Amino acid sequence: MRRIGLIGLGIALLVNPLSGASVFAADKPTEDGSKVMITSPKDGDKVSDNFELKYELVAGSQAGHVHVYVDNEYQRGFQGTVKGLSKGEHQITVKASNKDHTTGTVAHTITVDVQ
Repeated sequence: MRRIGLIGLGIALLVNPLSGASVFAADKPTEDGSKVMITSPKDGDKVSDNFELKYELVAGSQAGHVHVYVDNEYQRGFQGTVKGLSKGEHQITVKASNKDHTTGTVAHTITVDVQ
């Protein structure tokens, strides 16, 4: 299984050569080994109307990248920063997708409060 961390569109390998530990030790992977986690902001955080969204993906046999949704609306061409949200609560979802852009069952959703 590949372990890949994504921050926006930047890609970095997250394999710890000393421990080999998964970056998502508390989470259970899907059958194909895929996992996704939003690392920043945290669920319930207060944010400005523009903020950086950070997430990590452990890509299994079916998932190779992610799709980002704000209030269930797909963010086509997402570049790492959520921009121009109105004040109040908003739902942010990151879903693992395959090479055909079909989203799977692996997703992580948080709610943020725009100040």
